[in-house]
Amino acid sequence: MSRRVVGRREYGMTLAASASYTCLMFVWFSLPAYLPTIIDDVGLTNTQAGVLAGAIPLTYVPVALFSGLAVDRLGPGRAIGVGVLVYGGGQIGRSVAPGFASLLAFTLAMGVGATAVTFGLPKLVSVLFPPDRTGRPTALYLVAASAGSAGVFAVGRPVLGPVLGGWRPLFLWSGVVAVAYGAVWLLVAIRTGVDDADAGGTGDGDAGGTGDGDAGGTGDGEAFDLGSLTADLRLVLTHRELRLVVVVGTMFLLINHGIQGWLPTFLESRGLSAALAGRSTSLFVVAYVVGVLGIPELADRFTVRRPALTASGGVAFLGIAALIAGDTGALAVVGIAVAGVGTGGLSPLIRTIPPDLEGIGSRLTGTAVGFIFAVGEIGGFAGPVLVGTLYDATGSYGPGFGILAAGGVGIAVAGGVLTASERR
Repeated sequence: MSRRVVGRREYGMTLAASASYTCLMFVWFSLPAYLPTIIDDVGLTNTQAGVLAGAIPLTYVPVALFSGLAVDRLGPGRAIGVGVLVYGGGQIGRSVAPGFASLLAFTLAMGVGATAVTFGLPKLVSVLFPPDRTGRPTALYLVAASAGSAGVFAVGRPVLGPVLGGWRPLFLWSGVVAVAYGAVWLLVAIRTGVDDADAGGTGDGDAGGTGDGDAGGTGDGEAFDLGSLTADLRLVLTHRELRLVVVVGTMFLLINHGIQGWLPTFLESRGLSAALAGRSTSLFVVAYVVGVLGIPELADRFTVRRPALTASGGVAFLGIAALIAGDTGALAVVGIAVAGVGTGGLSPLIRTIPPDLEGIGSRLTGTAVGFIFAVGEIGGFAGPVLVGTLYDATGSYGPGFGILAAGGVGIAVAGGVLTASERR
C-alpha cells in the first residue's frame, strides 16, 4: 500500500474544525474566569462552585464511551457540528440561569456537546492523516483549544466582560458565536463529504481510509449493529495498554481541570487583583501550548512517545509543587510555567498513542479516546471539587493543590509501566 499523501486540504479541514475547540474552551472556562463574581452574585458555597467547575468533566463519565461510539459511526464532521450547537445553546442558557440548580443543568448540557468535539477531532485527524503523522495536526487543534481558554482569561474577563456589561452578557454572546460557527461547520462538513469518505474506508488516500480494515472508518453495514458495538466495546475495554493510557488520562484531567478551574481564585486569595490573577492563569495556558507543540514533536522525532508521558508527569509535579511553595513570588511564576509545559505535553500524547496501539487503529480511535475520557473525567470532576471542598474544610487551597501535584506522580508511574510493556 502506498504512503498516503497529505497536504493543504487535510490541514485546512483540521484548522477549520479546530475552531470548535476554541469556542468550547472559551465558553467552558468563562465560568472559572468569573468564578469569584458568580459566587457572590448567585450566592454559592465553594463546594457548589467546585461542582460547577467540574460539571462538564463529570458529564464525560456516563456519556463519553457512547459518544465515542457514535462519533466512530456517524463520522467526525456531523458529530463536531452537533456538539458545537449543543454546548453553544447551553452557554446561552447559563447567561440567564438564576441559581445553582439551573447553572448546573445548563453546564451539564454543555458537557454532552463537548464530548462530541473532544472525540470528533481525534477521529477527524485519524481519518485525514496516517498514524505516524498525527502529532502535528493534533497539536494544531490543541493549540486552538488553548487559544480559547487563554482568551477568556486574558481578554474575556478583563476586557470583553466589562465592555459587554458583565458575566451574563459575555456568556450570552459567546454562546451565540458558538452556535453560528456550529451551523457553518455543518455546512462545510456536508459539502466536503468527510463523513462519507470516513464511512467508506476505500483506501484511496484522499480522505483517510486505508482499506486495511483497521483504519478506514465504520465500513458498510456496521453502523449501530448491536454485534459490532459489543465487539468494539469488548476490544477497547480489555486492551491492557489502553487501560494504562486511561490511568494517565485520569491524572492529566485531574491536574488540568483542577488548575484551570481554581488557579485565578487561588491567586486572588494570595492578594493578586482579578485582572492579574487572570493574566497569570493565561501564563499557564501559554506554557501549556509550549508543551503541546514541543513535547509531542520531540517524542515523534526520537520515537519516545511513551517515555514522554513519564517525563511530562514529573514536570507537572515539580511545577505544582513550586506553585504551592512560592506564594506570589518568582517561584510561583516559574511553577505556573513549568506545570503548564508538563500538562500541555500530556494532552496530545494521550490522544495520539491510541491509534498506534495494536487492535485500535483509526477505526476505533473515537471509541478508545471515549474510554479514556469516560474514566478519566472522574479525575477531571474530582480535581475542581476536591480543591473547593478542601478549602471549605481547611481554609486553604494548599491541600487541594497538593492532590493535583500527586497526580503528576501517578502519571510518571503509569507512564513507566506503559514504556516497560512496549519494550517487552
